[in-house]
This record gives sequence, C-alpha cells and structure tokens, in this order.
Amino acid sequence: MAATIDGKAVTAVFTQPRSDGSFPSGLAGYLHALSQRRPVLLLAFAPKAAGTFLRSAAIEAVGGQLVRIGYAQGGRDAQPYLPVFVNYYLGGVCDGPMVAHAHMQALPANRFFLEVLGIRPVIMLRSIPDMLASFWDMLAQSAEARADGLNCIVPDAFPDFSDAQKADFMIDMIAPWYVSYFATWLSWLRDDPEDVCVLRYEDCAKDPAVSLEAALKHADLARSRAQCQRALDNAWKARGGLRFNKGTSGRGKEYFSPAHRDRLARMLSFHPVLAEHSPELL
Repeated sequence: MAATIDGKAVTAVFTQPRSDGSFPSGLAGYLHALSQRRPVLLLAFAPKAAGTFLRSAAIEAVGGQLVRIGYAQGGRDAQPYLPVFVNYYLGGVCDGPMVAHAHMQALPANRFFLEVLGIRPVIMLRSIPDMLASFWDMLAQSAEARADGLNCIVPDAFPDFSDAQKADFMIDMIAPWYVSYFATWLSWLRDDPEDVCVLRYEDCAKDPAVSLEAALKHADLARSRAQCQRALDNAWKARGGLRFNKGTSGRGKEYFSPAHRDRLARMLSFHPVLAEHSPELL
C-alpha cells in the first residue's frame, strides 16, 4: 500500500524535535491531525509478559499487521520512529490497522511522541521475577535473543554461566530496566489515567478474551468478546512459534534467592509510584 507524500509530511520527518522529545507547536498540530486518520494498537509490554501471544490474537481480531515502530532494535529498547507513523497515517505501511508490540519505557521523549499522535498504549503488569525467569530461559537458549539484548550487552557466554551467575546477571543488569519500565508507565497512568490501559497477567491468564477486548477498545478498535475468543483460540494453536514459555506464575521463586528478591525490592523502593504495586511486581 503506497502512501501519498506531501510537502508537509516531508517537513515533518525532517524536523528534529526538541532535546526533550517535544515537538514545536506547528508540527505537533500537524502530527496530531494526521494521526486521526488511522488507528494504532500499541502493546508497550515488557519482555515475557505475553505480548507476542496477545499481539498475534489482536492482529487476527482486527485484520491488522504487525509493524516494527522503532528505527532498529540492535540491543536497545524501542523508541518510536516518526517516518513509520507518517507513512502509515498517509496510507502506507499496511492495508489494515497497525499493531505494534514494543519493549519501551514511557520516558519523556517517548511519552511526548505518543501523546502528540494520540496513541493510547496498553501495558501488562506481571511479577518481575517471573518475567526475569522466563527471560533467563530465552537468553540461555537463543543467540538471537542475546543479540537483541535490552539496553545492555548480554555476554555470549551467558548459557555457560552457573545458575548463580545467571541470577546475578538478571538482577543486576536486566532488572533495573524492568523497574524503570514500570516507574515510567505507572507515572503516566497516575497523571492521565485514561491514556494508559493496564492489563494484569493473572487476569489475562484466567480470561484472555476480557483482556484482549479491553486492549482493542482502548485503541478504538473494539471487537466483541466472541471475536476476541476466536482470535485467541487460533493464536493458541500457533503458540509454538511465539516464543511461548511456561506461562505460569511463581516461577521466579525457583530462580531467584530471597537475597535477589530483596535487591529487586530495594530498586522498586526508590520510586514511590511503585509502592502500591510492589506486592504484584515482586
């Protein structure tokens, strides 16, 4: 599908935002108006929070297409790339709705970007130790996952580490990203509760159709409960190709010692916005 590119679009993609990520008022107004043309479902999930499974069901439910919205992965978390969105809003990229699944924080630049385009993200709350346990398994098994990283270099020798070394690496090097992830998103939720849709892993595991229905409605792509269930059933059949791991809760206790979990709790304690969510995140 080809986009119709005009002079305003060219100016938009060649205009650098301010250093904090905000846009000059004229450009912000143009981008906001442009964004009204087509919907976007953004699943801004942390790694190992059922995002790949849920996005597959969402794509089927809305007739959408998965779109990589960042410039490149290459060891980083995601920062949205403006040319992709301008192209999409002008009719390019894909025929149906854009479905994006991005491991991204709600840092100021990302938040400015999403706000000006009126994109209302969906996040998932899940126990950090459980996600780290699943991530550990993936890093041990997949060279591709190690190359992707998460704002840090994952050593090639990670699969050969002892379990104690792996646990230390996950807590010392990977867990801080998760803590910052939740601190940024829950700060946005506190400021503007209508902007961010919060799903809970435990609820999603019990009744994923309810979670998918809520996510699609939040993105102005509402579908019936029955449509969501059919899409989920089809995604479940293909789960072998979705980096699906155990999907069970409580596995973090098998991987991390009480001392590891205490270190994680201390990280969370630096962010008051996480206080009420700490029991769920630990």
